[in-house]
Amino acid sequence: MSDVDVSSRHNVTVIGRTDGPTVLLAHGYGCDQNLWRLVAPVLAKTFRVVLFDHVGAGGSDLSAWSADRYATLDAYAEDVLEICAELGLRDVVLVGHSVSAMIAVLAVNREPALFAKLVLLTPSPCYLDDGDYRGGFSRADIDELLESLDSNYLGWSATMAPVIMGNPDRPELGAELTNSFCRTDPAIAQVFARATFLSDNRADLPKVGVPTLVIQTAQDAIASQEVGRFVHAQIAGSELVTLDAIGHCPQLSAPEVTAEAISAFAGAR
Repeated sequence: MSDVDVSSRHNVTVIGRTDGPTVLLAHGYGCDQNLWRLVAPVLAKTFRVVLFDHVGAGGSDLSAWSADRYATLDAYAEDVLEICAELGLRDVVLVGHSVSAMIAVLAVNREPALFAKLVLLTPSPCYLDDGDYRGGFSRADIDELLESLDSNYLGWSATMAPVIMGNPDRPELGAELTNSFCRTDPAIAQVFARATFLSDNRADLPKVGVPTLVIQTAQDAIASQEVGRFVHAQIAGSELVTLDAIGHCPQLSAPEVTAEAISAFAGAR
């Protein structure tokens, strides 16, 4: 790890009400905290909102990244806990998007006393089909995806980002995600892709002991409604909301309803 302090390492930003409950927003693969820019100001009216970049993304300290440390999602979960510790955060509502949903699950399971609630936005605990479980991808699919990413990352980004975003009638959304992917160092993207698409966190879901909201969209090429229902079923007492939205990144494609769902759950007593 670098000698840079945790806040600088993760380009931490804090906005909103100093006297409000804390909402910590964790971005997904190939993105950075900028992906929350349409949701964060809405939440900031009620909450103290903490944003950050995973090491290797956005304005993070790239010297802190290593292939060995970040080969699995565990290191990302440790980083979340370090951010909470440095900022002295307690009773946190942790919001994880995409792969960060499982990073959030790992962090909450490791130190549940830090967290008041958990929000999983378009989560998938396992992308691989396995028996009766339908993650959405065969092993051949994943191998092909990773091979394509390794051989031509920019081309892969241009092809995959619009699929992930959905909303083909709004090409500017796919273009934004493509540009976000393309800003990521290919070597970092390759390691994070393996940590993401080869992970299996199904066994971690029943261990979650804090109130949890699962948010899915009506149509998602990466995390289907079937996967969302699985996550909901595995976390006792969780709530499931299906947004009237399309794609894997509703904080961009449908920010109003996404912010409303997060805010309603985070502020409920």
